[in-house]
Amino acid sequence: EDEQIVAEIMRRRFFPAVITHKAWEGFHFADHEIRITEAIDCYGAVVWPSALVLCYFLETNSKQYNLVDKNVIEIGAGTGLVSIVASLLGAIVTATDLPELLGNLQHNILQNTKLKCKHQPRVKELSWGIDLEKNFPRSSCHFDYIMAADVVYHHPFLDELLLTFDHLCKNDTVILWAMKFRLDKENQFVGRFQTLFDLVVISDFPSLNITLYKAMRKGRMKV
Repeated sequence: EDEQIVAEIMRRRFFPAVITHKAWEGFHFADHEIRITEAIDCYGAVVWPSALVLCYFLETNSKQYNLVDKNVIEIGAGTGLVSIVASLLGAIVTATDLPELLGNLQHNILQNTKLKCKHQPRVKELSWGIDLEKNFPRSSCHFDYIMAADVVYHHPFLDELLLTFDHLCKNDTVILWAMKFRLDKENQFVGRFQTLFDLVVISDFPSLNITLYKAMRKGRMKV
């Protein structure tokens, strides 16, 4: 079953028939053809398999996880694929990442959502752990969903990442987080995450070493 679903997910990706001066990859999600411009010189400007897993889940579980008119923030949005799919499914999306990634992120989102979505997504800078209250005040920022794909990898900002999840998550916020397991140090982040949040596995793909989690603040998860 794992291999069958993974094969279906990977079939959603396609490549240009003719190579042009600008590298891009194509994806089929939410009844749309999505073209993503990538850059090979930066981790954040590449589409990783975890993003495809999360997009496939959002599309195939759109009744259970109805995103229409829901406030969604994606952290570490990278190329913007997850934010684009959430927008096409009707969400009010804020796509966030580091300042050096925002130009490409904005380009991809505009190219794939303009005049196609109920709510035009916005792009905003978010450096994990920095100026959270200033840029995302708790009193006025409420997100129904926090989405994250492949935000845990070999980087020195795991403390700041956990702080960011904590700041953005209200009692009724649902976190959908796709994680690729790589190194023990990064894998231990799951345990630290569970000190603040209840965590359940909603999909698991051993062939990709990717697990898709649903999380809420401790004591808030419905049985």
